Amino acid sequence: MDCGSAQLARCISQGETRDEALANIKEAIRLYIEVLEEDGLPVPEEYPSPTELVVV
Repeated sequence: MDCGSAQLARCISQGETRDEALANIKEAIRLYIEVLEEDGLPVPEEYPSPTELVVV
């Protein structure tokens, strides 16, 4: 799963199921924002609309 947002430095994660992948990308985004805040960098206020791409 790819966040697909330039504002979030293209956070990427994966999982064995859709639900696991979604949980993992949410955690990756949360941790990325946490690091931005710790480093005193701006945190994006707007995010793109959620989309879903499934590759088989």
